[in-house]
Amino acid sequence: MNEPLPVVVLISGRGSNLHSILDAIADGELPVEIRAVISNRPDAPGLQRPALLGIRTIVIDHACYASRAAFEAVLRTTIDTFEPELLVLAGFMRILAPEFVTHYRGRILNIHPSLLPEFPGLNTHQRALDAGNRESGATVHFVTPETDGGPAILQARVPVLADDDARSLAQRVLNQEHRILPLAIRWFAEGRLRLDAEGRVILDGAPLETPRMLLPSAREPA
Repeated sequence: MNEPLPVVVLISGRGSNLHSILDAIADGELPVEIRAVISNRPDAPGLQRPALLGIRTIVIDHACYASRAAFEAVLRTTIDTFEPELLVLAGFMRILAPEFVTHYRGRILNIHPSLLPEFPGLNTHQRALDAGNRESGATVHFVTPETDGGPAILQARVPVLADDDARSLAQRVLNQEHRILPLAIRWFAEGRLRLDAEGRVILDGAPLETPRMLLPSAREPA
């Protein structure tokens, strides 16, 4: 039996996507070991559950550093002490410098609340509503130096309803985030998913020309 994949997770807030990873581990569906959860905010509620589970939790408050470079130097050193094979950004609300991202090239995943390449950055749900989109969704992608610009791996769509506001749309999208992030991590842990030297997503030995789409209620993409 293969050893669980060592993982470090970065969060900034509630940690709901972290909870989805922990649930999948508890259910025996995700062969990973979370070695540490790191937050850049000392008041992040998402630190509570992993601490109760005996997972190492660490705060590296970005506000305590004079520059982004100083913050990221400590963050990188701390992450590397746990020797992770995968770094997961699960609601980590800091833009990371190209040098930091390059250090973890091919082994850093992010979850984003839109159907990338639409609406990178913040305020995705209001922007989708303002644009009159009839659907929205979430994307798991490899992280590259371009913010939210790394190659997409897996997506899930949701309808935009006539009476939606940003809050109601966000909740519908978040439900899909909780489905697709653990699945993409599982693919990586099982050796099915990687980023090649040309920056292409390779899934099951073949280049992924477009992101896989997880259908409603399906456990695997169509």
